[in-house]
Amino acid sequence: MTTTIDTQRRNFLRAGAGLGALSLAASAIPAWAAKAASVNSPEQLLGLSALELSAAIKSGKVSCVEVMQSYLDQIEKYNPTYNAIVSLRPRDQLLAEAKQADAELNKGLYRGWMHGFPHAVKDLAATRGIATTLGSPILKNWVPEHDAIFVERLRSAGAILIGKTNTPEFGLGSQTYNSVFGVTRNAWDSNLCAGGSSGGAAVALAASMVPVADGSDMMGSLRNPAAYNNVIGFRPTQGRVPFGPTGEVFYQQLGYEGPMGRNVRDTAQLLSTMAGFDARVPMSLESDPAQFAGSLDIETRGMRVAWLGNFNGYLPMEEGVLSLCESAFGRFDDIGCSVEAVDMQYPMEELWQTWLTMRHFLIAGIAKGMYADEAKRALMKPEAIWEIEGGLKLSAMDVFNASKARTAWYQALNKLFETYDLVALPSAQVFPFDAETHWPKAIAGKTMDTYHRWMEVVVPGTLSGCPVANVPVGFDARGRPMGIQLIGPAKQDLKVLQIAHAYEQAAGLAVQKPRLQVAS
Repeated sequence: MTTTIDTQRRNFLRAGAGLGALSLAASAIPAWAAKAASVNSPEQLLGLSALELSAAIKSGKVSCVEVMQSYLDQIEKYNPTYNAIVSLRPRDQLLAEAKQADAELNKGLYRGWMHGFPHAVKDLAATRGIATTLGSPILKNWVPEHDAIFVERLRSAGAILIGKTNTPEFGLGSQTYNSVFGVTRNAWDSNLCAGGSSGGAAVALAASMVPVADGSDMMGSLRNPAAYNNVIGFRPTQGRVPFGPTGEVFYQQLGYEGPMGRNVRDTAQLLSTMAGFDARVPMSLESDPAQFAGSLDIETRGMRVAWLGNFNGYLPMEEGVLSLCESAFGRFDDIGCSVEAVDMQYPMEELWQTWLTMRHFLIAGIAKGMYADEAKRALMKPEAIWEIEGGLKLSAMDVFNASKARTAWYQALNKLFETYDLVALPSAQVFPFDAETHWPKAIAGKTMDTYHRWMEVVVPGTLSGCPVANVPVGFDARGRPMGIQLIGPAKQDLKVLQIAHAYEQAAGLAVQKPRLQVAS
């Protein structure tokens, strides 16, 4: 039986796009990952890892047009159910760009490891020529004339931007819904929420609508949706991925952009593209991002992981979360890592108040102009107004003292790293919940006093500024996914990814795929 891809490939090769026509940069795909898989069907193509797909494109085993067609067909089939991709560009435009990418390959021009990749950018980052709404009706018609810095890098690496991934309004909250595009649903159960704020990215990734995804993370927004959709989310060390261009480059040190993947290697490879110094962002890091494109193999025997759990009962947890996370300890044993429960005896309520002050301060600074306009304020969700009004009440000393408290937390965590290689926590305090529920009002009988307190477990990682990976731990009896956070010392992003990779190999969870549902 001749498949559509077989026919398309023959036509492509007749046009002269065979292996002999390719004079390509050898360093674009790591040698250890460059084995090109055979591709005989759209299903097989979608099942490739991002690095396998990259190698297949580079070797001519698959064309950029067939890649684009396969992913667009997947989006057309499943996005009506899950609502992960928004502002999708017209198919004919995207296929024309894919055809151009094939023509470039035919001429020996290879842009990079993402050459011909369909990619959807989280709808908080500016994308030249593509609507960037931030999930807000205020910005629903905004089409930027520039790209975010990391988006520039994705384009340079060969990515074709197909649209955006859904996010809550202004990225506020770990449940992806907004009044512009609606709610995004969990890839493993469309009745459940996707997490957030990179919920669209995580679902698009889990549902094979994109090969890799980008996200951003102020309060777990790369970690929570990754946990809820059984994928990898990585929040880098502050400054690893330069944030901007923006009118303020010094104080915005809570939220960072980062990569997501269906496995750790793909995630690290995307980080190698997103990371690196940019003179427009003076606090961005100068270390060579190519380090993340190499092998992730590492000797893990003798390493130690500190398990903080629920901070000695401080954090309420839905029944089953802790036990499922602790079931992962055996996988660490398999790779020679010991996991030890640690009670830090830290005043966590003070840390929460520190978090509120710093978050209010930043959000008010960014959004007070819209808040001052009564017509625009009327279009804001209540949680955004609450954040801004909280920030407008702060004094300079409030902010300075919060920064001192953040420093104290960092030093306490840094002290722990003198003994342990990693610190681990659950990635969420509850399992994915009903998609129509905006946020849990209580956990284990404890009332949540803000719209985001149910995600307090991610605050320690955020305030540390240290690299944090979410890795899957499995599913509860109802089939709901969960993950754990692996926090490493400042600037040791590679080490975190290496240990996460070793864990992933022992766990074998990355091979599991959701049973997707077609909208009725």
